[in-house]
Amino acid sequence: MTVCRGCCCGTEKVPGVDHAAQLAALRAELAPVAQVRAVNCLDACEQANVIVVQPSSAGRAAGGRPVWLGLVNDPDATADIAAWVRDGGPGLAEPPDILDLYEFGPSRRVRRTVED
Repeated sequence: MTVCRGCCCGTEKVPGVDHAAQLAALRAELAPVAQVRAVNCLDACEQANVIVVQPSSAGRAAGGRPVWLGLVNDPDATADIAAWVRDGGPGLAEPPDILDLYEFGPSRRVRRTVED
């Protein structure tokens, strides 16, 4: 999982969100099953806070692709993402229906930077 923490994500530009707590919660919840890494910028600033859920090896073999989630500024959304990843994530488990509201498609240039 990649969590944006650059110029817009994880900053005061998205007020009312405890950005440090969000990242800490994801790391704590997912430590047994996934690596959570923070990166400087995913260049999708209009969607801050952005999280990209990468499929596991098994998930990729089953056809899973990275899922880009934006506007993840609610603790419940963060919990839903963590639960989905614990259940297997892309390719292995269906995401909670509510995550459809957060999913977006970045430009090909941006997608290549993270997914390659």
